Amino acid sequence: MRVAVFSTKPYDQKFLKEANEVHGFHLTFYETRLTGATAKLAEGHQAVCAFVNDELPAETLQTLADLGVRMVAMRCAGFNNLDLEKLKALGMSAARVPAY
Repeated sequence: MRVAVFSTKPYDQKFLKEANEVHGFHLTFYETRLTGATAKLAEGHQAVCAFVNDELPAETLQTLADLGVRMVAMRCAGFNNLDLEKLKALGMSAARVPAY
């Protein structure tokens, strides 16, 4: 699976690469935040990994779905920046960190 990972710093990339060794996903790292303006960077990926300051309103989710993204993995405990109703309507799934 190809995963576009947004809002990353070098330390995030190091940790995620190490954790991914067991799974073998193809991770593409972006330091930029995920927004409506940057969503097209996810083209060719089946999933995105977003962080707390990324913006996933209905319009951004529609762009991601149109690009073939089917999964949103949040690197935070909440879904407050993710339009869950639109996500469900698009047939996409989401995951989050249950607690820190």
